[in-house]
Amino acid sequence: MLWLGARHVIEGRITVGQFVQFNAYLVMLSWPMIAFGFVTNLFQRGLAAWRRMLDVLDAAPAIVDAETESDAATGGVAPIRGRLEFRNLSFAYNGHPVLDGVSATVEPGQTLALVGPTGSGKSTLISLLPRLFDPPRGTVFIDEQDILDLPILTLRRAIAVAPQEPFLFSQTVAENVLFGADGAEGVDLAETTERAMAIARLDKDLADFPQGADTGVGERGVTLSGGQKQRASLARALVADPRILLLDDVLSAVDAFTEDEILRALRDETGSRTCVIVSHRVSTVRHANLILVLDAGRVVERGTHDELLAHDGRYAGLHRKQLLEQALEGA
Repeated sequence: MLWLGARHVIEGRITVGQFVQFNAYLVMLSWPMIAFGFVTNLFQRGLAAWRRMLDVLDAAPAIVDAETESDAATGGVAPIRGRLEFRNLSFAYNGHPVLDGVSATVEPGQTLALVGPTGSGKSTLISLLPRLFDPPRGTVFIDEQDILDLPILTLRRAIAVAPQEPFLFSQTVAENVLFGADGAEGVDLAETTERAMAIARLDKDLADFPQGADTGVGERGVTLSGGQKQRASLARALVADPRILLLDDVLSAVDAFTEDEILRALRDETGSRTCVIVSHRVSTVRHANLILVLDAGRVVERGTHDELLAHDGRYAGLHRKQLLEQALEGA
């Protein structure tokens, strides 16, 4: 461009001033032209992302209320008390069997524990209670009513889940815990949050945080340890004050002493709340009213902690193995 402009000046076709002016305009236009290409690319990417979001928003949920319960879905359902019953439950993912003939009954206020190797169906069993997947009709009951006939909103408001790997938002500790109280009415949120963190023994860590409960946790809780994340998840579930509390190996990253404190606080606070605990640790489930030992989707042993130890089966073997591991770690 400079060569062509200089040639035109030499030939007298343009003046030096016109040449300088043209170069100034060229510099002024260069960034808008670059930005136009960038914005065009950004718009195309945003449009593609927006279409994917619309696909999600427009997708019809696979889990819906039963048509016969349309009146109940408007508010004519009795409050859930928390009695759980599995009747010869068998379940499969895409034709692959996961649970086979599981039966158990848990009264309100009792604790059911699920123990077994990875892939034995423990997490699948508790995922059926809030209807993340629909079980076969006539196999899962709450308060003697088939969960397929319960309004989904009523069912899920009565259940809180504390997963092994919780998702934490880039907010404060308190705000992440309060997320579980979404929609709560007639409660003192500050007092409820404080109590939930005390039960989860998250309160003893707050003194080490720069701003206590108002400390930011970073992206997905990056500033917290694995045990602290799990305890925040437990506190979030407790804030919801559910009738049914599902703990999916939520204490796996918590040390034994803190775990014992949490379990003792949960037993003191549970009252009429039904609790289902999934764990690989015998120490976590030893106080449960009923323990189911699962293997390949089947219940291979059942009973209390003492009954299963007396039976001297898989549970007793797992207990001895973990006691030996603790002894070796302490040596």
